[in-house]
Amino acid sequence: MLSFAFSFGRLRAQFIKEVLSVLRDPRSRMVVFVPPILQLLVFAFAATLEVRNVDIAIYNQDAGRWSHELVQRLDSAEFITHVRRVDSQRKLHDLIDRGEVIAALSIPVDFSRTIAAGDSGRAQVLVDGRRSNSGQITVAYLSTIAADVGAEVVPDAQAPTPVVVRHWFNPNLVYRWFIVPGLTGILALFSALLITSLSIARERELGTFDQLLVSPTSTPEIIISKSLPALAIGTMLGLFMIGAGVFLFGIPFAGSFALLLASLVLFILSVVGIGLMISAVSMTQQQAILGAFAIGVPAVLMSGFATPVENMPVVLQWLAQAIPLTHFLVIVEGSFLKAMPPSDILASLWPLAVIALATLTMATFFVRGRLQ
Repeated sequence: MLSFAFSFGRLRAQFIKEVLSVLRDPRSRMVVFVPPILQLLVFAFAATLEVRNVDIAIYNQDAGRWSHELVQRLDSAEFITHVRRVDSQRKLHDLIDRGEVIAALSIPVDFSRTIAAGDSGRAQVLVDGRRSNSGQITVAYLSTIAADVGAEVVPDAQAPTPVVVRHWFNPNLVYRWFIVPGLTGILALFSALLITSLSIARERELGTFDQLLVSPTSTPEIIISKSLPALAIGTMLGLFMIGAGVFLFGIPFAGSFALLLASLVLFILSVVGIGLMISAVSMTQQQAILGAFAIGVPAVLMSGFATPVENMPVVLQWLAQAIPLTHFLVIVEGSFLKAMPPSDILASLWPLAVIALATLTMATFFVRGRLQ
């Protein structure tokens, strides 16, 4: 019993030392605390797939009513900053070649006459393929405007029954409602990864790693003491960003906070294991930071944050299931908007537990190999 109490005292002293090392080191404070808060505030508005403030070019060869109506609709569209009118097809192509417009519309000379005759008017849309995603979204916006004009052309008696679309969980399609919960997982990932990646590397760079080797501290105590600060700080940062999403950005939280907190803790634990492995093989803090980003960036790209996992090759889909962020994003996004039932949360929670157990076990072997 006395031995256990003494072991607990060593663990407590190691934990306090690790927390003070993070808080007192200016480099660690800058890396761990400042970027996540700034990135949350910046990315919440900058990281969006919406298309706004774009320029459109128009070559209108028709002087009729419907071409004028179409141009007026484009002039008043909120996503268009400026409609550039040109007088030749060549100038239309030049604007796209120089990247000054994202799309161009060429209206033929018989556009209004064709519509008046009862046929469908046709206009050519040229899109800058170098900005493929934004170009496709712009074409969708232009198609909606053209459909509105077409609805005026067709008499009410002949008009088709309108299709009413209901957007569940995000009725106004506010993009921040989607992006901020995802950023919570990404920024918590990098915070916990950097804290643990720097832990052993800092000891080795400052020359205190040799003192750690000759100390009476056991390997499990070292691993736990290196893990707890990252777990505590990462969890607090995650909770801060969840609170910012609810109170600062006004995102509705409809799920279970207790299940989300348990998921966050398991998620941070799985990331801590990865960070300890990076720290164990790094000789300097610079190597540890580079290693953390070398692991973190591909993890974000393959997690389904920006593109669905189902769109990836089958091999990458299987690999994505081994990434903790993949499962945590399902939980945090479902908890915010759709009140995901506990059964669905548990379906993503047990893979997090398996990944955490695997990464912490591997980290134990890595650290033990360095301590021998």
